[in-house]
Amino acid sequence: MMTAPRVAICVVTYNSAPLIADLASSLERGTAGVTFTLVVADNASGDDTVSEIERHAPRATVVRNPGNLGYAAGVNAAVRAAGPQDAYLILNADVRLDPGCVRALFETLTPEIGIVVPQLRDARGVRISSLRRAPTVLRAWGDALLGAERVGRFPWLGEIVTDPNAYDTEHSTDWAEGSTQLISAACWQACGEWDESYFLYSEETEYDLRVRDFGMVAWYQPRATAQHLEGGSADNPRQWSLLVANRIKLFRSMHGRVSTAAFWCAVVLREASRSLIGKQTSRAAVRDLISPARLRERRGPDWLAHVKA
Repeated sequence: MMTAPRVAICVVTYNSAPLIADLASSLERGTAGVTFTLVVADNASGDDTVSEIERHAPRATVVRNPGNLGYAAGVNAAVRAAGPQDAYLILNADVRLDPGCVRALFETLTPEIGIVVPQLRDARGVRISSLRRAPTVLRAWGDALLGAERVGRFPWLGEIVTDPNAYDTEHSTDWAEGSTQLISAACWQACGEWDESYFLYSEETEYDLRVRDFGMVAWYQPRATAQHLEGGSADNPRQWSLLVANRIKLFRSMHGRVSTAAFWCAVVLREASRSLIGKQTSRAAVRDLISPARLRERRGPDWLAHVKA
């Protein structure tokens, strides 16, 4: 009889108390067929997150970070605390695993497939366009001029994969949203930890793209399914501004000045056009995008605090 694979479920929390009970209740059915360890890295929550974890998941390992260190730092702390495993499931606190999800993800791993992501649906049960293509200048301009939903059907023109047919079968993907990613132990050992300089947003993009340098890919497996309730970054000016600024930071780390300038122009145009129709989040993003000093600042709680809504 084969031994069940050992998977560490690594969750990062920050003022996540309302989410813990449902998260804990979904883990048993979602991990059928695997032996799992729950590790929660808490970024100094000011609410009852830790006590809720102790109440609903008493066997969990809780890492108490000294402050709000960011998502990537939380992921790294959780993986370190988990120790040797067969794989690590990076999981948002607002994700609910469907039965057999983790086993289906794990069975997809190979020496060449280092990361596997599931099919996700939102709180209403609608499938989420969670897959992404690598950022390029052309894709940024396509999004700015024509809209992500329209251009996402064309691989050369859109970063967000919006073609419904792309979600029916398994295949490689440049990257995917970071709420639910199973990373093999071999991939983690080869590629290293997540880049903590992003604090929040684009850290999963950087990591998923990085694995290609080590001869591995990220893979989409629709047999594995989960529900992502999704947070409020699209409605929060501070979080949206950081998300957009980190898109620039990531692109700049991979490309030269000319390409980065063209990419920046496209992103500014996109946000400016949306601010003109009253989107407060885009208005805040434009203020930060046109400030070289802001784009150079270290990402963290102070960066978010200085966003002007």
